[in-house]
Amino acid sequence: MSQNPPNDFSELVATIVESYRAEPKTCHIDSGRLPNHDAIVEIIHLLRQLLFPGYFGKQNLVAGTLEYHVGNLLVSIHDRLLKQVQNAILHEAARRGETIPDSETRADRIVNDFLGTLPRLRAVLATDVQAAFDGDPAAVDTDEIIFSYPGFLAITVYRLAHELYLRSVPLVPRIMAEYAHSTTGVDIHPGATIGEYFFIDHGTGVVIGETSRIGDHVKIYQGVTLGALSTRGGQKLRGVARHPVLEDEVTVYSGASILGGETVIRKGVVISSNVFVTRSVPPNTRVTVKNPELQYRDQKPKTFKQEQPLDWQI
Repeated sequence: MSQNPPNDFSELVATIVESYRAEPKTCHIDSGRLPNHDAIVEIIHLLRQLLFPGYFGKQNLVAGTLEYHVGNLLVSIHDRLLKQVQNAILHEAARRGETIPDSETRADRIVNDFLGTLPRLRAVLATDVQAAFDGDPAAVDTDEIIFSYPGFLAITVYRLAHELYLRSVPLVPRIMAEYAHSTTGVDIHPGATIGEYFFIDHGTGVVIGETSRIGDHVKIYQGVTLGALSTRGGQKLRGVARHPVLEDEVTVYSGASILGGETVIRKGVVISSNVFVTRSVPPNTRVTVKNPELQYRDQKPKTFKQEQPLDWQI
């Protein structure tokens, strides 16, 4: 049973409403439509059902009903995504004081184009599954990777969001990316460019910035940052290459930070754990920190140098 607020709330109500007027950037009132976060998350779930049939959503699928199943999924995804893309387009236009009379036609064209990329995305994601299986001896089979690997979930959502980003859809790609970030701990900006056979092992704490470019057969571990040297320029840096390039067959171990838009990690490089890299590295180079001295104290202090193996697996 609802109750009216106490009379002594009236002053607080007036103060809060006044704060809306004072800080219009932190509220959305009389400003048209916005994309719906929960609806976008549901679209991600539906897309995963379409990309990986039998794993998510309806299971025990049979070949004889696949076309019916796929058709229903496509219609549902199209209609839901159309609404969210149109809302995002209208919201951006309203922020700029513009009107877009053909917003639904524009959104429909974007959504149809996006859905047309799904067969290609399935092929690319299959390479990511294989990279995870080949690169992780703890993986029992590829089903385990699709079902449970957080790095693979983050890559899946990234590849979907990236296609919408390329089509200049406002807000929606970033909402998708931040859903994956909050779920997996992996933060991949939808503007990054990532090649095939990409594997993120363990995943937590990985950050891949907007202008990062990553080649094929690249493997990175938890806590890796592909970031900018400085963002003190703020909005003046929009569109400027701020993040590094990783060429093919690069491996980056846990905790490493690779920074800067002019930093290029060439083919075949291995970056060891906790390395801080701000300049380019030539091909087939192994980058390590100076071997530390470890001290163990019991009856008699013992000091020895830690020797790093040529390669290692977490």
